[in-house]
Amino acid sequence: MTRLAVLISFSGEGGVERMVLNLVEGFAARGIGVDLLAIRADSAHLGSLPPGVQLIDLGVRHSALAIGPLARYLRRARPVALLAAKDRAIRAAVAARALAGVPCRIVGRLGTNLSAALEGRSGLARWLRVAPMRLFYPHVDHVVCVSDGVREDAARLTGLDGERLSVVRNPVVTPRLATLAQEVPEHPWIADTGVPLILGAGRLTEQKDFPTLLRAFAKLRATRPARLVILGDGRGRSRLEQLAAELGVAGDVALPGFTPNPYAWMTKARLFVLSSAWEGSPNVLTEALALGVPSVSTDCPSGPREVLAGGRWGPLVPVGDADGLAAAMAATLDAPQPPDVLRAAVSAYTRDAAAAAYLARLGVTPNNELPLKG
Repeated sequence: MTRLAVLISFSGEGGVERMVLNLVEGFAARGIGVDLLAIRADSAHLGSLPPGVQLIDLGVRHSALAIGPLARYLRRARPVALLAAKDRAIRAAVAARALAGVPCRIVGRLGTNLSAALEGRSGLARWLRVAPMRLFYPHVDHVVCVSDGVREDAARLTGLDGERLSVVRNPVVTPRLATLAQEVPEHPWIADTGVPLILGAGRLTEQKDFPTLLRAFAKLRATRPARLVILGDGRGRSRLEQLAAELGVAGDVALPGFTPNPYAWMTKARLFVLSSAWEGSPNVLTEALALGVPSVSTDCPSGPREVLAGGRWGPLVPVGDADGLAAAMAATLDAPQPPDVLRAAVSAYTRDAAAAAYLARLGVTPNNELPLKG
């Protein structure tokens, strides 16, 4: 059996981890064996893996410390190719291949707009992130970006030419998505369908800008009954709880924490809202549309504009604009687009399409156990 290696740091329960595991499922469904090389292998996402996928815990907590164990793995296992998810994992893969001295095609996956993420940081902080990319990325065989915006940003930061960079849409729509969406969350608001339920989801961090969502919700709540649920955990929880109390909406806001099945909540929501300051390609927004849930998003760099086709499938508002977000939420609640239209809008974001595209870039085909050249 052809075996691929997939390197990822499980730094949380976010969208990157979920998307990489969806890809791994797609590889396995095509008869490709996968060695899942895990940094911090204590993620809630690792509950069960499909047949043909072997979890290998590298026994380290940081990508830089994974170089030695990864080099030893490459010498022993000789995978036909390695997919490295996230910037630091990509750099570790390049260093490990050089240390191991064995041939192995390396494909990196970039899932965020790094320039936007570094905005406001000091010049030294930006240099410390970008300089290693210019040093290591010329030794990567190919880099897959999750959106056109990420690809343009990666080209600027790394100096790689167009042939070394490509866009593959995230494997958001999986065969189990609809099944998981049929589950019913245990929460008293679920049964009370008379009050619209609005959903946000993501790590409770600066990137997701949930304070703006809370302010927008407070403005909306002043004009009509509504409830807001924000799924996810993070260091920003206490700040959000405090802000909800200050805005006078704490009784209509719930923060249930991380859930491995956000889709059950999505199908019970009247509206999904993405309030992020930056993204790569927003998986939760794509998932909401795939389940037919009307959605609103900030026009952040990058991804929402691509997913929503410039506002065709849902309103786009400026980052940090609570007034604009509240108005867009009200308008969408009053005139939602049909679910079938929204589902069709994200038909390109399937697990099988993404898996096939990644295998092509990794140089492997399911019907041939030899890696492709090039």
